[in-house]
Amino acid sequence: MSMRPRNAKEVSISQERIYDLIRSPLVTEKTTLLGEYGKVAFQVPLDATKPEIKVAIEKLFDVKVTAVNTLVQKGKLKRFRGKLGKRSDMKKAIVTLAEGHNIDIATGV
Repeated sequence: MSMRPRNAKEVSISQERIYDLIRSPLVTEKTTLLGEYGKVAFQVPLDATKPEIKVAIEKLFDVKVTAVNTLVQKGKLKRFRGKLGKRSDMKKAIVTLAEGHNIDIATGV
């Protein structure tokens, strides 16, 4: 009987899906401050799941991920030339890395 966490899931995703999951790193004042705590933020597709994001980050950057937190930022209503429009919704993933691991988002993948 192996002891693994209750919510641990075996996820196998293709190499193509790995590159689709991580759209871009989020570089803001807030996410830069999170870097001091071993956290990195990425923009991900709306259909991405936490286990998929974890596997993708671990394979792409060769690091150990301890936690993934996600949130969906709803698109704002904007006016353009008098017409009402809506920006797209965006999903963010805040990834906590294991002690001693880090990701330098300034260099490319």
